[in-house]
Amino acid sequence: MIGHEILTGSKNDGTTYFPWEEGDHTCSNWISSVDGTGSAQVGHHDRHGGGNTSWNSAHGSRGCSQKNLNGTGGAGFLYCFAAD
Repeated sequence: MIGHEILTGSKNDGTTYFPWEEGDHTCSNWISSVDGTGSAQVGHHDRHGGGNTSWNSAHGSRGCSQKNLNGTGGAGFLYCFAAD
């Protein structure tokens, strides 16, 4: 199913990964797409996947290119949420 993953780059508690933490969780600060290197932390809108129930931090993507993001199970979109 394409589009069930959400690119977040965040931890389970919704906070950001810091630059000194191991790994790339934001596709080089959301600029790596052409060569596909790196990874993005993704969540699942239905809270299934990655072995936990977090909607915002289930696992890393296969890479940062559109093809790799699609291959991970998502469409490679960024979603913005606002609270009323």
